[in-house]
Amino acid sequence: MAEPNAALRAARISLRMSQDDFARALREAGERSGQPNDANKRLIQRWEAGISVTPRPVYARALEAVTGLPIEVLGFTTPVPQARVADDGHGGHDLKDSPVGIVGSQGQPAAQAAPHRNQAGIWLSRYEYYSSGRDATYTQMHYVVVLQHGNRITVRSLPGSADSTLTMDLTMDGSVLTGTWTEQTAEDSYYRGARYHGAIQMLAEPTGRRIAGKWLGFGKEMEINSGPWELVFKDASTNKATLDQYNHRPES
Repeated sequence: MAEPNAALRAARISLRMSQDDFARALREAGERSGQPNDANKRLIQRWEAGISVTPRPVYARALEAVTGLPIEVLGFTTPVPQARVADDGHGGHDLKDSPVGIVGSQGQPAAQAAPHRNQAGIWLSRYEYYSSGRDATYTQMHYVVVLQHGNRITVRSLPGSADSTLTMDLTMDGSVLTGTWTEQTAEDSYYRGARYHGAIQMLAEPTGRRIAGKWLGFGKEMEINSGPWELVFKDASTNKATLDQYNHRPES
């Protein structure tokens, strides 16, 4: 008998998506990446029932883009070949092999960015914020899973690394990363389950070991705040054993 894929079903439910919604999100992710797929409710049912245990690479990439989780932890029992080829959507090269220039106002490259490897792996996320209620500056840290498909990057915190849940959705242009962040605080924390979100822009260092920039977001008095944010590289692997290794609170 086929063994149901509980991990994939749990990931879908955590996104509050029906099987139809999930299939639609996979198709939209494929369209955005330039790699269309034919995901439908029946395919989702076959995956979750354990009847189909190895999604094709085009589906694997869409699954990672939608869930923000590496395919290795989504419950498929057979490894997916070439699941994380970071193509530009037009048959071009991987970002790690192709420098991307920033175009100036005259249509000429203003700066030629150094080639960057794929950013996928485990990173330490660390940002600072000022708490007006406590009149002090604090540092918040998470271990996060970073996945990259083409120029799109998703960041998802490991659940055991902090009381809050952190997500980031970024677009990479050369060494510049721009996007949004969301943090859901715990019900029993100082912020009592509040959800915060905002914008972020960061620069990837040529070493590939650090990405740093600033966040922008609103406070409880509806003022706009900002502060430093950095990602520090820890491990290139995103398999289950590595995720388990980092699924704890970072040391101060």
